[in-house]
Amino acid sequence: MKHPARADGLEINSVEDGFMIYQPEKDRVHYLNHTAIVVLELCDGKTSPERIADMLRKAYGLSRTRQKEVNQVLLQMKEEELVR
Repeated sequence: MKHPARADGLEINSVEDGFMIYQPEKDRVHYLNHTAIVVLELCDGKTSPERIADMLRKAYGLSRTRQKEVNQVLLQMKEEELVR
């Protein structure tokens, strides 16, 4: 996935412990934690997975980039059709 982009038509709502994502065309609901929603928001079709991982590293003050974890999140989001 070179530059993931968020799927069209997603409804994103904050809930007590994260975010609820609703896919109207599939009538499906997903729950994402705060880190996963940041990844989804960074999927703008212009930002590479490597850049997303680096931005998360800086935002959370991590000592190293967690590329493997970001790739896993992106793959799962792609399988759920939250990103393309």
